[in-house]
Amino acid sequence: MAKIHSVEISWEDLLGAFTSGQPDKAYFLDRFTGEIFFVPSTSDSNDVRQQLKNNGERFLEIPPFDYHSERHIMMEFIAQISDPELLDLLHISLAGRNPYGKIEDILSFYPHEEDRFALWKDKFLSNRVKIWMEENNLFTADVFLQDPKHV
Repeated sequence: MAKIHSVEISWEDLLGAFTSGQPDKAYFLDRFTGEIFFVPSTSDSNDVRQQLKNNGERFLEIPPFDYHSERHIMMEFIAQISDPELLDLLHISLAGRNPYGKIEDILSFYPHEEDRFALWKDKFLSNRVKIWMEENNLFTADVFLQDPKHV
């Protein structure tokens, strides 16, 4: 049975690592200290990355936020839009056809929908982080305290 130890992990830092989307950096979480750090994706850092992966019980690589994740968020949000004009603009934007811009730019003309999109994206990302934490046996203090097995 694994030993349970308590460590503080900054939610803001963890969420920042999940949303960085920088292909030139790989983020890691140190299970023992709670520290979140990155390693550049350069050839001279390959040894460091291999050592981190070899110590998987201590260091967890944080999955990158990539194009597919961003697109998934946008597609789910767009599916909830009822305004046909906005829906058309967003579909054209997703298809990448000019002269339409990014979804965030289009939504800036629809403040209510812009706010909904921000909340949708935050909820999606928070969920993604929580699922990743559960998959890696990392639990927040409130979950730990609410579980009757730990009382």
